[in-house]
Amino acid sequence: MAGTNHMSTPEAIRELAKHTEVLVRKFSEFSITYNINIIAGSMPEVIDGKLYNVGYLCRRDGSLERYEKLHVTPDEAKVWGLQGGTKLQAFDTDCGKIGVLICYDVEFPELPRLLAEEGVDILFVPFLTDTQNGYSRVRNCAQARAIENECYVAIAGSVGNLPNVQNMDIQFAQSMVFTPCDFSFPTNGIKAEATPNTEMILIANVDISLLRELNQFGAVRNLRDRRTDIFELRKK
Repeated sequence: MAGTNHMSTPEAIRELAKHTEVLVRKFSEFSITYNINIIAGSMPEVIDGKLYNVGYLCRRDGSLERYEKLHVTPDEAKVWGLQGGTKLQAFDTDCGKIGVLICYDVEFPELPRLLAEEGVDILFVPFLTDTQNGYSRVRNCAQARAIENECYVAIAGSVGNLPNVQNMDIQFAQSMVFTPCDFSFPTNGIKAEATPNTEMILIANVDISLLRELNQFGAVRNLRDRRTDIFELRKK
């Protein structure tokens, strides 16, 4: 976006959206070439004249799935003119059922719970936060979601500075993989963590079968012990 600083901020983000189709195609090529499933970071996308924040699941077999950011921050709405999406869904992969929530979305516990009810094993949270305060909101909420919903949660964010880009000049992040907190998992609920605000690759192996054991025999069973006789959550 540094090349569009002569434009207004809403115009610049829409100019960036022109690259989204090419980026998605390249991510899909990478997933096939390297035989991996890729959860892409979110990108601006214009649909019927409205601007959305979306990402794509690129499976190793070449198929694509699209996910939308449902809750836009006040800054995103005011500065960029972003609209909130309307679609929440789980995705089947050859590694288990997954869900993706973009940044601010993980701070709304209803969304991960609805995905948990669809059987999600791993929740992925791509995010961008400029301050450590914003990062702490995403990080702490993501760890809570792993405990509440008996699933793994992987968060990955942007680090470093872009001094020539308006409204995108600083970022703070620490990518991590969270687990439930029970006997079969790390005592602090953290499977792996990157160095704070440092560009690096984080690798972690997770065992889906441990989630099944937790659901049946855990010291606490957050999903099974819900008092559905006095409350319920449903997707409209």
